[in-house]
Amino acid sequence: MKILANDGISNEGKLALEKAGYTVITDKVAQDDLIDYVNANHIEIILVRSATTIRQVVIDSCPGLKLLGRGGVGMDNIDVAYAIEKGLSVINTPASSSQSVAELVMGHLFAGARFLNDSFKQMETGDFSALKKKYGKGIELRGKTISIVGFGRIGQSLASYALGCGMKVIAVNNHDITAEISIAIHGVGEIKVPIQTTEDLHEALKESDFVSIHIPKQANGEAVIQKAEFDLMKKGVVLVNAARGGVVDEDALLAAIAEGKVAYAGLDVFENEPNPRADLLNNEKIGTTPHIGAATGEAQDRIGLELADLIVKQFGVQVPA
Repeated sequence: MKILANDGISNEGKLALEKAGYTVITDKVAQDDLIDYVNANHIEIILVRSATTIRQVVIDSCPGLKLLGRGGVGMDNIDVAYAIEKGLSVINTPASSSQSVAELVMGHLFAGARFLNDSFKQMETGDFSALKKKYGKGIELRGKTISIVGFGRIGQSLASYALGCGMKVIAVNNHDITAEISIAIHGVGEIKVPIQTTEDLHEALKESDFVSIHIPKQANGEAVIQKAEFDLMKKGVVLVNAARGGVVDEDALLAAIAEGKVAYAGLDVFENEPNPRADLLNNEKIGTTPHIGAATGEAQDRIGLELADLIVKQFGVQVPA
């Protein structure tokens, strides 16, 4: 079977698949050329990350496809229900990148607390004394309250880091669960901390010094964090979105920053990827990263190996004819 890993796959994942007899192609095929390429090269499996989309037209136009795979958590770039209806298998790797995304969020939290995003850019050109005064009013994370909106694998991984920093964690989820958060301490072992979630987003926002978003893009296309939600937040709140573009209303965010409600926003995702709007990128109170939450070597190795394992479990080892 031929596999097109159109957004790439780790070397470990590629080797695991090839060892099992699969042909793995890592050519980057343009979205507009995807249908012709798949059919001409008899591709039966497409693996994607965030860049490539697999919509109904691709599924309908490529009758040889048997499986679609997403290396990561969200599946909004694949028409999953339609693919399944047409008899295709659809897989993803929801657990593999959780720690990497959580660590990126922590980076944004620290950056927001200490103005790192802007001070990095200004050190070469600014007056040291003036910069020291401008950036010398940071805050500590310890003792602060963070609301983690969406308490799946990534949210729970983030909670372990936040608890380790001495933060109070409010877990917001669309259904009540009690999650046991594991904090691994070298030389000590694991400490288990139970956290009960709440469905009351608005009450959580009122209490929070920091807010981190970990929910999928909504089916109706509406943002979850809009003006009404910003109005509930404390003055000087720090907001991070490493989930999906469109979950936070970007116009409302800019307005909240302008009025001083939001002190800093860390954005790894945007409504218009890969070309985010300039007023987000140029705002000194917004730190931006190019959708790299899962982009660590460790996460990509885990993703590649998990995809390989899922494929081999479904189709078995391929024996040459």
